Amino acid sequence: MKPFVQCSGIKKSFGSKEVLKGVDLIVEEGKTLVILGGSGSGKSVLLKIIIGLLKPDSGRIFIEGEDVTDYSEKELLSIRRKISYMFQWGALFDSMTVFDNVAFPLREMGVSENEVEERVAEKLSILGLKDAGKLFPQDLSGGMKKRVALARSIISEPKCILYDEPTAGLDPITANQINKLIRKMQQMLNITSVVVTHDIKSMFYVADKVAFLYEGIINFYGDIAEAEKSGSDTLKEFIYGGERNGV
Repeated sequence: MKPFVQCSGIKKSFGSKEVLKGVDLIVEEGKTLVILGGSGSGKSVLLKIIIGLLKPDSGRIFIEGEDVTDYSEKELLSIRRKISYMFQWGALFDSMTVFDNVAFPLREMGVSENEVEERVAEKLSILGLKDAGKLFPQDLSGGMKKRVALARSIISEPKCILYDEPTAGLDPITANQINKLIRKMQQMLNITSVVVTHDIKSMFYVADKVAFLYEGIINFYGDIAEAEKSGSDTLKEFIYGGERNGV
């Protein structure tokens, strides 16, 4: 399987705090990679480096084999049409309806309004939001906001979605619905996914591969079965401690 995203030797510091100390990582095309790690471990920082919202201090980022590390904002536009970013809290525009929030990327791309209406209606229907188009974010539950954010993430038909803590702040039933949608997007649209989380139940449901980010490096990389048999005591404690404590 060829890599869609490849990180090589990624380092990033903020002042005197060294967050990423040389991250090497491959995200296989069409697969879902879950990046596990504790709070402050640099998971979200790594996502933002992949999509170009942050620049690494050193190391290289490759998207479909293309070195995009030093791309300008203008050059990154073509990359951001391939990769969508779902922010932790949705980042919806409060002054826009659900329809307009989802339509926003298409209108920015200059898509005709007829096509916008058709594509938004299709994506809202897929995500169980068929009748929500006229609502505003303030009218939505936490789970609905996540689904609207997901609809906006897939509206431009990206090849890859980066999910930043997609189940954060949700009750277990709603979190499970989001996990099912992540799998559905992968299976229906063949989307490559990177899911940053500390939700162990989410990991077991969506992951094809798992990467454990610990003390600035990838402490483990492999599939679920390999993670369960890992010799890393830190990873085992993270997985099984999380399961026992419902983390």
